[in-house]
Amino acid sequence: MARIIAVMNQKGGVGKSTTCVNLTAALTEKGARALLCDFDPQANATSGMGLEKPEDGGVYGALIGEIPACEAIAKTEFGDVLPSCKALAGAGIELVSLPRRELLLKDALDSLRESYDFIFIDCPPSLELLTLNALCAADGILVPVQCEYYALEGLSDLMNIVRMVRRSLNPRLTLEGVLLTMYDSRTNLAQQVAEEVKHYFPGQVFTSVIPRNVRLSEAPSHGLPITAYDRSCKGSEAYLKLADELMRRARR
Repeated sequence: MARIIAVMNQKGGVGKSTTCVNLTAALTEKGARALLCDFDPQANATSGMGLEKPEDGGVYGALIGEIPACEAIAKTEFGDVLPSCKALAGAGIELVSLPRRELLLKDALDSLRESYDFIFIDCPPSLELLTLNALCAADGILVPVQCEYYALEGLSDLMNIVRMVRRSLNPRLTLEGVLLTMYDSRTNLAQQVAEEVKHYFPGQVFTSVIPRNVRLSEAPSHGLPITAYDRSCKGSEAYLKLADELMRRARR
């Protein structure tokens, strides 16, 4: 049965979509059954897996019950994708009037649990109804944190939201872990931020660290995960190690 992991941080540009795409590809390569649910209207994860953003259907169609979730899945050689679509941009307003509005994504993904080992939700960079749906659907959250000056800004708000959701809507929700991204070991700032994050989240920071890497930045423009774009680069090595770390945790 799948472990559903919401990859979230209300700050943009911290590596959420990059992490979803490359973890899905790395786990698929290692023999795990992985699904990427692109729940961000920007659809970066969808294009990062080599897919076009559809007009409708996709995760939006599954969300509102227009189509079964299993029929909305797009197959790729790097893993399965529930693609984002243009209609998702207005879903936050549209869902407000629906019953069980915060549980619609949970209902869609629960029907897929038996078919996968991991389901990753790429969340929008905000704390609103779409993100609340992701938190209600997830077993755990993975928080990418950029190793730069404002790294911890807003994280206390995020964790407060997580605690509120755990109390009232989803008691099984846990912190899967914090992932350091865009790490440059040559700078004192990156090292200081890494230490601060480890102090803020003791024992909850992944051992695997994602480096600042030009090839990682280039891969999405080719519609490829990093393991297919440049397997020998440091970014590829880092995501393969992170996939191993997640699989070890899942076995425990």
